[in-house]
Amino acid sequence: MRISIIIPVLNEEANIPGLLSHLQDGGDAEILVVDGGSRDRSRDLVRERGVRLLLSPPGRGRQQNMGAGAATGDTLLFLHSDTRLPCDWMDHVGQTLARPGVAAGAFRFALDGRGPAYRFIEQGANLRARLLQYPWGDQALFLGKEMFRKAGGFPDQPLLEELVLLRRLKHYGRIAIADATAVTSARRWQQRGMVRTTLLNQLILAGFLCGVDPERLAALYGRVR
Repeated sequence: MRISIIIPVLNEEANIPGLLSHLQDGGDAEILVVDGGSRDRSRDLVRERGVRLLLSPPGRGRQQNMGAGAATGDTLLFLHSDTRLPCDWMDHVGQTLARPGVAAGAFRFALDGRGPAYRFIEQGANLRARLLQYPWGDQALFLGKEMFRKAGGFPDQPLLEELVLLRRLKHYGRIAIADATAVTSARRWQQRGMVRTTLLNQLILAGFLCGVDPERLAALYGRVR
């Protein structure tokens, strides 16, 4: 199994060096960084690490589709720049996708913040991912390249692109959660407020499940955040 890691970025110079070091030290995988128009040093830092850089119009769905189209691996893993994979992540990708009836997988969710409030957020996110089979994008979605093609890739929309893809994928099989954890930066919760960020995330998810147009949800997200 050849894995291609696709990382959409926009102004992520603070995270790119650590992320690429983490990945290059952790296994033999193809790494593609897809930049959506950064105005900081993101592109230069990617080139300095010898990693393949693609330039895309902004929009995470567009960026990830471009990366998937350029990937040479037969398995795709979509990774946010502020998320870190477990050290044995490659084994877990293979084991999870080998389970019967699985169309795609993702890792368990954790935040790097300390305190009981962060643990509460993690427990809720992991419960939702298992029961509804809707992991967030920062849980590092992975699947076969052919499965990605059959499901039509990510939609071109400003929000919830991963949930739309997951809804399509559920026609082909289960979305399984690996027996390992990816750790995401708590910066969004720290910058915007823990209660505010958590409630907004749940409101957006509820709107999606009730069939609200993602364009309207994106407008709400932009006003409230």
